[in-house]
Amino acid sequence: MLKHLYFKLSFLLVLFILPGAANASEERRDTGELKSYQGRALGSVEDFRENSIDGVQKVDLKKYRLRIDGLVKKPLSYSYQELQSFPHQKKVVTTHCVEGWQVTVLWEGIPVSEFIRRAGVDSKVNTVIFHGVDGYTTSLAQDAVTGKNMLLADSANGMTLPARLGFPFILVAEDKWGYKWARWIERIEFSDQADFRGYWEQRGYNQKGDASGPELDELR
Repeated sequence: MLKHLYFKLSFLLVLFILPGAANASEERRDTGELKSYQGRALGSVEDFRENSIDGVQKVDLKKYRLRIDGLVKKPLSYSYQELQSFPHQKKVVTTHCVEGWQVTVLWEGIPVSEFIRRAGVDSKVNTVIFHGVDGYTTSLAQDAVTGKNMLLADSANGMTLPARLGFPFILVAEDKWGYKWARWIERIEFSDQADFRGYWEQRGYNQKGDASGPELDELR
């Protein structure tokens, strides 16, 4: 009798306690975005400051195509809907801005290495150039992109990426300054131009963009 009562009480505890634990791990803000992930506190997408070169872009998904080209065996082009079926991964990564602020977010997206695999990148490639719909460009060494398993993210804190953060895609350039986090990406170009300089790099910002390194290149 006592044994039967013990199991009954245990069953009731599971019913009442576990849902509460699950809800705690999935606690969300009023906006619907996650507050934490696997015990790690998350900042809000609202904490990002607007500092794009031409304002927030409104991308028409009916016309949108992500192009993969440059020194590849097979140039590719995908719609947003097609890209949703690609393998996605999650990473908690902090964005560090040269303006002095930072935000930690749970990102979910497609590893850039997936496009390298599908397109068949030439052995001469050493640089990946990211192009935004607003004309913004930036580049990273291919080794840096693959070494950090950088993502082309379409989700932030469990929500569809907001337009102000780069919908439909932002580059999660882990351990790089914010100007390397290209937004509204419409083209990924594989190149052998290791000295390629993007929008801010042409204006004196450091080519590597390491968040642990200098913001600006030395003036010559």
